[in-house]
Amino acid sequence: MWTKEKAMKLIYDTALIPIIRVESADIAFKVADAFLQGGVPIIEVTMSVPGAVEVVQQLVEKFGNKVLIGSGTVVSGKMAEEVIKAGSEFIVSPNYSRDLIETAMKHDKPIIPGALTPTEIYDAYTMGADAVKVFPCGMVGGADYLKAIRGPLPHIPLVPTGGVELETAGSMLEAGAYALGVGGAITDKKAIKEGRYEVITENVSKFLEIVKDYRR
Repeated sequence: MWTKEKAMKLIYDTALIPIIRVESADIAFKVADAFLQGGVPIIEVTMSVPGAVEVVQQLVEKFGNKVLIGSGTVVSGKMAEEVIKAGSEFIVSPNYSRDLIETAMKHDKPIIPGALTPTEIYDAYTMGADAVKVFPCGMVGGADYLKAIRGPLPHIPLVPTGGVELETAGSMLEAGAYALGVGGAITDKKAIKEGRYEVITENVSKFLEIVKDYRR
């Protein structure tokens, strides 16, 4: 059984939330397997995946408490209700709203809503966010931006997402990232098209090595 505290500790300790944003449920399951073979015990399924709610439900049934399954691109309280009912153990969003955050809080699930400016980040956190997804972090300065935000707001756990690459992951962690949200840099579209899911497994392993280096 995942408690909010246990889930957030795993997210911090792993420091990597790999994101599934693909064109079909079938591919989503293959990508999930590739993630796990790479050694990461966390999966975020975005709501843009066709049949995302069912994908979450089936992943939860398959892996149970061995893997922390969450949902991403959850933009409303209503959507949060759906994915939590399907078994999602954490919620990630590109935006934030009181309705979204309070829905997750009502069910005692971790909520990592998206925000960008210092005001938005502080606002989302004071509404009850467990951590704040800084999105799109890579496009507005990456590690330097994260470090600047953490100066006046060191108590807010930040999860940079958007433009997080192998080359920038270390500097993001050094700047104080709570965890990294990573999509395209792991789920290589060309590799998926060619059916080379081992590339995804290798990418996960590389990110985890970087985490190990910076979290020693």
